[in-house]
Amino acid sequence: MIFLRFSWINGRIERRTIADYGLPWRGSFRVQFWQGVLLGFGAITALLLVMRVIGVFYFGRIALHGFDIWKWAVVYALVFILVALREEFRARGYGLFTLSAGIGFWPAAILSAAYFGYSHHGNSGEDWIGLLNAGAFGLLACFLLRTTGNLWMPIGLHTAFDWGETYFYGVADSGQTLPGHLLDSSSSGPAWLSGGTVGPEGSVLCTVLIIMVWLICATWLRQVRYPNPATIQASHSKSSDKQIYQR
Repeated sequence: MIFLRFSWINGRIERRTIADYGLPWRGSFRVQFWQGVLLGFGAITALLLVMRVIGVFYFGRIALHGFDIWKWAVVYALVFILVALREEFRARGYGLFTLSAGIGFWPAAILSAAYFGYSHHGNSGEDWIGLLNAGAFGLLACFLLRTTGNLWMPIGLHTAFDWGETYFYGVADSGQTLPGHLLDSSSSGPAWLSGGTVGPEGSVLCTVLIIMVWLICATWLRQVRYPNPATIQASHSKSSDKQIYQR
């Protein structure tokens, strides 16, 4: 991953580690990751259940059988772990840390979320509601980073939400429909409710879901843990020392 290599090189120059940028390897796939997995799969399941109740989504029948069920489940789990690692660190790793040191965390988070939403505009079938929800998810991920201290919960949430969409429920993910899905599901009705070609992420119900997940997490996660004030202070100190040296 080019962003990890870039961040590692800059970290060596700045005397920091990847953990300072939100990705401690010692925390890999531990409790916070699995909490994110439960949150992500629960969120997509709740969203589709609501869509089924109002009549714009249908779960359909099981489309896979035998070994294919487990094969595709594992393949997509590995794929979406890598996708979540790449996208979360690219949008909320070194760049967010560096911006936070200069303009503060939340202004930097808003810029990060806007970039994350815009980065989906090239997906076929995407629309403005889907882009808005991608940006809203990015801001939620920044909140989880802020309150847990690292990216592992957002990575788990991102992984499970995408896995649930693409593999388990067989719906479009940001406008992209892939083979090897467990359920042969379908949707109908107005695109602003069903998501249309975007999938569930293109529905205003997804917007409501993101707000609800944020509120739930806000009652559970309250302590500010990122970025570490000591690392930000060290960044300011180094900048001051450099300016004095140049004078």
